[in-house]
Amino acid sequence: MEILEIVGFDLGHGETAVAKAIVESIEPPQMLEINNKKNQITALGWHPQLGYLVGEQALIQAGVTQLAITFKEKPNNDAKYRKTISTFIATYYHLLKESRQIETQDNTYFYVGCPSGWSVKERSEYRQLLQQAGIALLNVVPESRAAFMQAKEAGKLEYEKLISSVLIVDIGSSTTDFTLVKSLQEIPLDFGNNALGASLIDKAIFNKTLAKHEQKSLLEKVFQEYPHHQARCELACRKAKEDYFSNEQLYSDSQSFARGFESINEQIYFIPQVNKLMMAEILNQPLPELGEKSWLQSFHSALKEAKQKLDQQGITPKLVLMTGGASRMKFTHQLCQEFFPEPQTLLRPDPEPERCIALGLARVGRWDLRANAFKQEVNKLLESNQLKELIGKHIPELIESLTKPLAEGLIENAVRPGVKDWQKNQIRTLADLETSMKQRAEKWLQSDIAQKIVNNQCISWFNQKIQPDLAAETDPICRKFHIPRSSLRFEDSIEPALVNPELRIGDAILGETVAFIVNVLIGGGTLASIITLILTGHLTWPIALVYGASVIAAGMELNRETVKEAIKTNVNVPSWIRSSFLNDRKIEDMCKQVKPELDKVIQEQLTANQDAFNELISKVEQGLQKALSNKVQEAIILIQ
Repeated sequence: MEILEIVGFDLGHGETAVAKAIVESIEPPQMLEINNKKNQITALGWHPQLGYLVGEQALIQAGVTQLAITFKEKPNNDAKYRKTISTFIATYYHLLKESRQIETQDNTYFYVGCPSGWSVKERSEYRQLLQQAGIALLNVVPESRAAFMQAKEAGKLEYEKLISSVLIVDIGSSTTDFTLVKSLQEIPLDFGNNALGASLIDKAIFNKTLAKHEQKSLLEKVFQEYPHHQARCELACRKAKEDYFSNEQLYSDSQSFARGFESINEQIYFIPQVNKLMMAEILNQPLPELGEKSWLQSFHSALKEAKQKLDQQGITPKLVLMTGGASRMKFTHQLCQEFFPEPQTLLRPDPEPERCIALGLARVGRWDLRANAFKQEVNKLLESNQLKELIGKHIPELIESLTKPLAEGLIENAVRPGVKDWQKNQIRTLADLETSMKQRAEKWLQSDIAQKIVNNQCISWFNQKIQPDLAAETDPICRKFHIPRSSLRFEDSIEPALVNPELRIGDAILGETVAFIVNVLIGGGTLASIITLILTGHLTWPIALVYGASVIAAGMELNRETVKEAIKTNVNVPSWIRSSFLNDRKIEDMCKQVKPELDKVIQEQLTANQDAFNELISKVEQGLQKALSNKVQEAIILIQ
C-alpha cells in the first residue's frame, strides 16, 4: 500500500472545503469541487428520490424533506449527531470518488481538522466516528496547525518567525480558538467552555428578524413542523452577515442594508437585513450562550485572557495569524491590534480564510509523511557504520595536522626555556632539566593557547576532511526532500535565513578531541619520549666528550646507556663551561635539529595509541549523531 495523495477535509460548522496534495510533489495543493463549487455550506439534506444531498444542492433542491446545518461539534453519544456527521462525510467521499478527483481508498489519506481546544481523547473519538463513513486512512489534527502550515508553505512566514512565537486566532462558526506556536510546538490556550462562534451572530440576526416579522406566529409554527425551513432562514441570516462584513462601507448609511432572502411559499418571505447601526446593536446585545455577555465583550475578554496568559510566560508573539471565515470581520482585526500592537507583533489575517484550513490540512498530511520519511533516511545513515568509517579514514590526517604546531609549541615553551635555564645554571643536573621540561610541557599543553591550536586544527580537519565526505552522504537526502543542502551541513556558510547557524561541529566534539590529544601527549609516554630524545641525542654525549667517559663512569661498566644515565643524574656542569659549551647560537641550532625528530616522535606516539583513537572515533561519531539529530529537527520545518 502506497499513499499517493493527501486530502485535506475542512468540515466546518458553517462551511466545508476539500483540497488535495500529491505526496511526491512540492506543488501547492489543489481545491476539489463538489457541485462545481470549491466551498460548500455545511448542509446535509434528504430527498426521497435523490437520496442524500450536500451543500448547495441540499438547500436549493425542491422536494428535500430533511435538512441539517451547523452540526459540527465535539463527539458525543447523540445518535442523530453521529448519523448526521458520518453520513455527511460518506456522501462527500462518494462524490469525490464518483467525480474521480481522488485515488482509490488504499492510496488516499484523509486529514480532517478540529478545533485546537479538543483533547487527544476527543480527537481520537472523532476520528473513529468519521471512519464509520468508510474511510480507513484518516487522521484528525488541529485546525490551527493547518493554518500555521498554510502560512508557512505559502511563503507568508519567514524562518525567524517560524521558530519564534506565533499566536493563531481561529474565529470559526462554532468556536474561537487561540493557539500559541512556540519553536514549532503547538500550545492551545484553553479558556474552558468555548462557545464564541460567529454563528451566534447569525442566530441573533435570525431572532431579530423573526421578532419583527409580521407573520411571526405562523413562522414559528412552520419552523416547528418543518425544521428545514428554519435552517434555510438561518442560512439567509448568515448570508446577510457575510455580505455586510465584506462591504461594511456600503452599509454605513441608515437606508442601506445587507440582505438575505428565503421564500417559505408564495406568500411568506423571510428577509433578514443589517446595516452598521443594526450590526452594532447585535454585536453588543447580551447572549445567553455567552453567559449574558455580548459577542463583542466575549471576544474582547478572550483576547485579554490570551494576552495575560502570554505575559505570565514572558512571551510576546512575533506574529498574530488570523484565520477562520469570521476573521473577515474587520473589528476583530482592530481588537487584535489593540492587544498585540505593532511593531512588536505583526498582524496577518489570511486572505482566503474559507480555503486556508483545507489547503493547510493537505499540506500537513503531506508534510507528516515526508518528514517521517526524511527522519528515517537520516536515521538509516546514523545507525550504519558509515560515520565511524568516515571519521576513522581521516584520523591519520588529523595526526599529521597536529604534529607540526605541537612540536613547534613544545620547543618554544618547554625545550628552549628549559635549556636556557640550565645554561644559566638555574638548573643543576640534566635530571633536573628533565623534570623542569616535563613540567613546562604539561603546563603548556594544558594552557588555553595549546588547546586553541589543537582546537583550530580539529576544526580545520573537520571542515576540510570530514564535512565534504559527510555532505556526500547527506546532500542526496536533502535533494530528495527538496530542502537546502546546508540544512544538514556543518559549515560556516550556512544561510541564517534557512537553518540555525549555531549548529556546527559542536563544543562537545571539539572538547573531547582536544582533551584526548592532550592526554595522549602527557599520559601516554609521548612527553617522556620527547624529553629523552633531547637529553640523550643532543646534550649527554657532548658532555661526556668534554669530561671524559672514564671519569664520569668510574667504577661502572662502561656502556652507552650507563654513561648517559650517569651524566644525567650526577654531573653538575660548572656555569662557566655551560655558557661556552651551550651558547645561544648552539641552543638555536639544537632546537632546529630536534624539530624533525620531535615531529616524528609525536606522530609515532599518537599513531601508536590506536585504542585511544578508537575511543575518540566513537565519541566524535556520537557527537555527530547528536548534532545531526538536532539539525534534522531544525530542517524538518523546511520540508514542503
